[in-house]
Amino acid sequence: MVLQTDSGSRHLSLAGNSCWTVGRSDDNNLVLPDRWISRNHAMIQYMETGEFYLIDLGSRNGSFINGRRVSVPVTLRDGDMLTFGQTEMQFYCPTYEPTLPKAEPSTQDFTATATLHVRRLISVMVVDIRDFTVMTRQTDEKVLSESIGTWFRCAGDIISDHGSWVDKYIGDAVMAVWIHGPDGAELKEMMQIVEAISALSKMTSELHKRFPLPFPLRIGAGLNTGYAMVGNAGSGDRPEYTALGDTVNAAFRFETSTKQLGLDVAIGETTYEYLVKLGATEDLFKRYTVTMKGYETPIVTHASTFSDLDRFLLQQQP
Repeated sequence: MVLQTDSGSRHLSLAGNSCWTVGRSDDNNLVLPDRWISRNHAMIQYMETGEFYLIDLGSRNGSFINGRRVSVPVTLRDGDMLTFGQTEMQFYCPTYEPTLPKAEPSTQDFTATATLHVRRLISVMVVDIRDFTVMTRQTDEKVLSESIGTWFRCAGDIISDHGSWVDKYIGDAVMAVWIHGPDGAELKEMMQIVEAISALSKMTSELHKRFPLPFPLRIGAGLNTGYAMVGNAGSGDRPEYTALGDTVNAAFRFETSTKQLGLDVAIGETTYEYLVKLGATEDLFKRYTVTMKGYETPIVTHASTFSDLDRFLLQQQP
């Protein structure tokens, strides 16, 4: 990142981490002393795909890429001009053709940056904002940016509070991954995930009270548990994971299936089996067979409403 100041150009490196916050307060990675900038204004996130995303965090005056206001996470391109308040910065990430390394003995530096893939038991949650396209047509651009930016920020906080992080931003949706350890803590972690989904629903339904939206927002959620290949990039202040495999793909399909079922949450068979151990029943998570894109045969899912999900959580209280 290059920031133009009265004393010349200031170069800010986006390295050694996967997430950089931009704002006026001192707790940000990039602190910009501009009174038009919010205390926590925006975030730049690096994905394992090699892409950088700009995410506005519900700032009052908005974040802009090449003069266009950001409403949902947008991929950054080399040379993009970013505007926060009255501050302009230019993003540089030159494209290059990687060359294959020569066959040489491993060195300490190579080992430190090598990607490790292991087979792990994971749970993947995908949450999508319903009727987002309709809302964009009926909402002022500034209100849209502030409200959706706030949603992304709050969603990230909720997911973090429940033991995970936002792995990917996909338009008006987020994906989070819980990697289950070998210590048999899956049931406790499954409760964290269910609680996170419930909290996300409640937060979303309250958003119209803070912003003049044309209708209350709703979300749909897909949750799947299974084994997947997990990549650990080993950089930054925590391991960077990217999960690959059918477990991840099915979570997206389950979220999509909630629309055809007319319900709020759809989960995979393995997820349901864990919830049964916690007291879930088919009265709360009814069994359905759905046809999903990319699958030759129908897939079994258990789906429920957020009300049923909350009933299940109430049963867990002492």
